Amino acid sequence: MGWFYDFKLHLIINDQGGIISVKVTTDNVDDKKPVLEMVDEILGFLYGDKGYISGSL
Repeated sequence: MGWFYDFKLHLIINDQGGIISVKVTTDNVDDKKPVLEMVDEILGFLYGDKGYISGSL
């Protein structure tokens, strides 16, 4: 077997499935860090899985 590189894809989509924001990170980056950068100008509700749980979000 060869080398493997692990990445995470963070997507923010609207209620119609349109992509609003995209960020790719390495697997060792905390899930909350890229989201804080992605939501600066987004209004409305933000839903995510348990990896995104934070009081500041």
